[in-house]
Amino acid sequence: MSSIRVFILGALAERGPMHGHQLRLLAEKEHVHMWTDFRVGGIYGALNRMLAEQLIDPVRTEREGGRPERQIVRITDAGRAALDALRLGTLSAFALKPDPFDLALARVGKDLADELPDLLRSRRATVATAAEEHRARLEHVDRYLNLTERHVMAHQTYRLQAELDWLDSLLADLPAIVRAEQTRETD
Repeated sequence: MSSIRVFILGALAERGPMHGHQLRLLAEKEHVHMWTDFRVGGIYGALNRMLAEQLIDPVRTEREGGRPERQIVRITDAGRAALDALRLGTLSAFALKPDPFDLALARVGKDLADELPDLLRSRRATVATAAEEHRARLEHVDRYLNLTERHVMAHQTYRLQAELDWLDSLLADLPAIVRAEQTRETD
């Protein structure tokens, strides 16, 4: 699933033709960096790829004052079909992606066993900071969100809290984990 494609094609379908800078401003206004897996600067490369795939078409170019010329694009019929397929696939599928952290934890080994407590406490502090920053941003933008967007933001809140709860459980079992790693024999 490509979040950036859903954003761009969805914006063009809902709002009509736009240029890349307008899409970037919309992404910033909607704070997509808080709840998607793409950065707003990636919009320009995605536009070029979608132009090549004929999911969007150039409509015209325009220039405002001394600014560079900007290409206005619109969604094509193929782009609308791709958007529908992306939305349907994303809304109906669940993907639990493996976290490389789990593999590193499972294979921490004797060499890092002594460092594991500090590493995990540091990770927990990082997640706690991210959760607090998320809460602060949410307080700042909450009044601008509709009900659906509030649920989207709550999804992030729940995911961050679940990670904190899991890390607390892991930290509680850490002495036994460290002992086991220090005495584990390799095959």
